[in-house]
Amino acid sequence: MLKKIFLLLFILPSFTGFAQSNIPIPMKNGIIFYEKSYNSNLSKQELYSNAEKWLKNYFPEEKKIIKTPGEIAGTGIFKIVTSQSGNYYWLRFNISIAVNDNGYTLKAFNVYEKPIESGISNEYSKLEYRWWDFRQGKPWSAEDEPLFKGLDLDMTSMMTSFEKNTSK
Repeated sequence: MLKKIFLLLFILPSFTGFAQSNIPIPMKNGIIFYEKSYNSNLSKQELYSNAEKWLKNYFPEEKKIIKTPGEIAGTGIFKIVTSQSGNYYWLRFNISIAVNDNGYTLKAFNVYEKPIESGISNEYSKLEYRWWDFRQGKPWSAEDEPLFKGLDLDMTSMMTSFEKNTSK
């Protein structure tokens, strides 16, 4: 009996909670939501122009860029390879770049996933459902951890590129 209690208390949590990792994906109002503000001394027109140029260069396949006074919006897409067998996911998300007198605020949100592997529906679906289960220690597959690590790495790289290429 003591062995069973030991097993339940110490060994099983390490197996059931294996997916609970330290992947720092930010959430806001129940959705995956990356946001960062950047200060700049450039004129508002230069800021706006730099943001638009960056978005077109970083996501050249993006054909529909919406421009309003003070904001540029579009869609980003990342390819995240999740296994050595060649499985991957397309992650599509909204991007919004607000331009103000002091700089920019870049937001990436409404992330959708599309798995590309045999035996799985190749439709886009909200990533938050999968992220919620993963954080609760109930991953959908062994590819969840590489998927979420890839998402965070690509989002972080995107934000670094934005900062580097729009501050000039």
